[in-house]
Amino acid sequence: MNLERLQRSIGYRFKQPELLIQALTHRSHGERHYERLEFLGDSVLNCVIAAELYDRFNGLKEGELSRLRANLVRQESLHAVAQTLKLGQCLRLGEGELKSGGATRPSILADALEALLGAVFLDGGFTESQTVVRHLYGAMLAELDPNPGKDPKTLLQELLQAKRIALPKYTVTTINGAAHSQSFEVECLILELSVRTTGTGASRRAAEQEAARSAYEALRK
Repeated sequence: MNLERLQRSIGYRFKQPELLIQALTHRSHGERHYERLEFLGDSVLNCVIAAELYDRFNGLKEGELSRLRANLVRQESLHAVAQTLKLGQCLRLGEGELKSGGATRPSILADALEALLGAVFLDGGFTESQTVVRHLYGAMLAELDPNPGKDPKTLLQELLQAKRIALPKYTVTTINGAAHSQSFEVECLILELSVRTTGTGASRRAAEQEAARSAYEALRK
């Protein structure tokens, strides 16, 4: 567990190393684990990202800002940041979690990143945690499109509503792979139009979006 490397990567050095160690400790490893820090870090992250978006996009309405924030603080984004930090190499996991691939599981890495931010907040205060979040999310914020197109599920829903047709039903048909690297297959069924499509993805949400994309494209032909 290279704590020196991790502290250099986040741009912050802990005055209380025990907080850093707690932030990296899964509940399977010991009683002093990261869950309370995760709760705190989640709030810190949401606050900092909200402030950043408010400052950067002064022409956006509340709902649009909320959508952008939700995309930045969701598990997929947290997992991506955690991977750049190689956070999995620093985690303290119980033997069972180690064997089942917990060090690469997106949910654990996302939770640990939030815990790390909570630990920075307790150790150095809000300004320091704000600096760390800005550093970790710099690339994402710089590349952020404030006016992205609508996602496939929304487009499909609007198309069906315009035709007064019942909304599609999404069903998970297959789950493949180990717990830390699962692949989902989802069916999208529009019964009234006899349209049935499938989509695959690393999460149920991603698979649903892919199935919806295929259905939308089929109906637009």
